[in-house]
Amino acid sequence: MNEENIDKEEAEKEFLANPKIVENYSFLQGIGVFEFVNSLEREIRNYKTLLTRGLDIFNRTSIDEIMDATVWQISDHFLPSFITFLWKPIQTRDDITIKSYKNYKPVEVNINVDSIKPFEAFFQQFPRPINFDLLAFELKNDEAIEPFTSIEPEIVIPILGPFGLYGIIVVGRKILEGEYAQEELLFLQRLMSFVSQAIKNHLHYEHSLRDVKTGLYNHGFFMTRLNEEVSRTRRTGCASSMIVMDVDKFKNFNDHYGHLAGDKVLENLALVIKQSVRTDDIPSRFGGEEFTVLLPHTDKDTVWTVAERLRCSVAEMQVPWEIALPQVTISLGIFTFDQDSEVESADIIRRADEALYLSKEQGRNRSTMWSPDLMSTMQKE
Repeated sequence: MNEENIDKEEAEKEFLANPKIVENYSFLQGIGVFEFVNSLEREIRNYKTLLTRGLDIFNRTSIDEIMDATVWQISDHFLPSFITFLWKPIQTRDDITIKSYKNYKPVEVNINVDSIKPFEAFFQQFPRPINFDLLAFELKNDEAIEPFTSIEPEIVIPILGPFGLYGIIVVGRKILEGEYAQEELLFLQRLMSFVSQAIKNHLHYEHSLRDVKTGLYNHGFFMTRLNEEVSRTRRTGCASSMIVMDVDKFKNFNDHYGHLAGDKVLENLALVIKQSVRTDDIPSRFGGEEFTVLLPHTDKDTVWTVAERLRCSVAEMQVPWEIALPQVTISLGIFTFDQDSEVESADIIRRADEALYLSKEQGRNRSTMWSPDLMSTMQKE
């Protein structure tokens, strides 16, 4: 028996031994005092459990970890047939990410949902978990509801923040029991207040690191990671690399098709960059139409492969617009540094830029690796 339970038993004995309690025991029992005290104790235990679960969620350091922890906490309380998260990684855009779980494990669920915007006004007015059928009745938007009907949801929970609806959590029917009790819905509502805050905190942190237009990392975060990578390379001796790229003749897009068309080019380019680099790489918008990728633990052969894959993917990219736009191409400069390079962050950027400059001079839509010989060629020119 732990110390808390011992203290509790001692307190109960002391309470019941009180002469006034003994004298009026039957009366107190008759009017429900002891039952009321027990209910308060249960509520206190529930709040302690909720705080423990909430702290576990708050201690997670990524959206995926927050979702994993939430699934465990819900499933430990009652086991739903599935839990699906739909949330906006970038609050200024409607694009959503979907992740589903069954029996504690991530699974693929086919939900054809492009946006959660149709639910925003409703949940701004009613910010609490709601039965799916009741939501469908109140929302009166068959187009928004229809994609969910195939998975037979039971409960829909909003994730709200200062900038609107961040996401929704869809919970299936319980596997072993009947409908959700009011107490269970209250538990979900209280738990989701922790989940919502944890996700909001993480998204706000992520947004502070991201370029608003493209969703890639911003210049400040890239420089921080580059400085860290320089220090790590000096300690370990393991090579790392940097790619800098620039949209060829980007001014033509703005001048001939308008700045909105130019923005569309940048947004689509950012998507291709995300898809072409690896999980540990750091893609960023460095400024204007210039982008960078930091590749930790990456030697010359590997970074060349990544750069060429990226260049070819962009050359095949189709940018949807009112009229057909010219094919987009990029020029790239590459620099690899290791323990013997004796370079600072500014040197790395300058050398990658010098390689990019040569790619432009030699006809564009090409990659160039920096080397001392490259410098000799540029100086002769």
